[in-house]
Amino acid sequence: MGILDSSLGAVAAPSAWNRMVRPRPPRAASAKPWADSRPQPAHDRFMRQAIEEAKTALHIGEVPVGAVVVQGGLVVGRGFNQSIHTVDPSAHAEVVALRMAAKATGNYRLSGATLYVTLEPCIMCVGLLLNARVATVVYGAPEPKCGAVHSILNIEDVRLNHRFAVVNGVLDAECRKLIQGFFKFRRAEP
Repeated sequence: MGILDSSLGAVAAPSAWNRMVRPRPPRAASAKPWADSRPQPAHDRFMRQAIEEAKTALHIGEVPVGAVVVQGGLVVGRGFNQSIHTVDPSAHAEVVALRMAAKATGNYRLSGATLYVTLEPCIMCVGLLLNARVATVVYGAPEPKCGAVHSILNIEDVRLNHRFAVVNGVLDAECRKLIQGFFKFRRAEP
């Protein structure tokens, strides 16, 4: 039995499929999948770009969350919350950024990529991060009501087929100020 190759309109033999799948490098026994050794200045620089994306969302009346996907030291995707304007409940900053990164790299698997996001990802976005095989998630402010990395769900305790490293609290005060300011303004509206 073969696998349909839509580009050729033919069926490829299973051995051809095996050649297309890249083998996963073995994980060192002592490696902690939740740690990231990237220096703090690199995290700050990319988180500032995510903050700029969040400000774009703020200017159009969306919840100010921004995200940037970095692979090989280059930004390959960026996004901000757009659920209201696109009438799409899945148009979170992380989703928009990961879609752009997948198109830019030509691969839906973003192995080795780091996602920088201003707010702890929700459970939908965590599922996407796992499916995209993102290597590291760096977030600014925690999301106590629906954050699915450390807040309502501790991703480190869940048995999954993929794990990503987590760095939290990067430029926390700036990220928190954006979110809190937005909701304070919204609550004051008549």
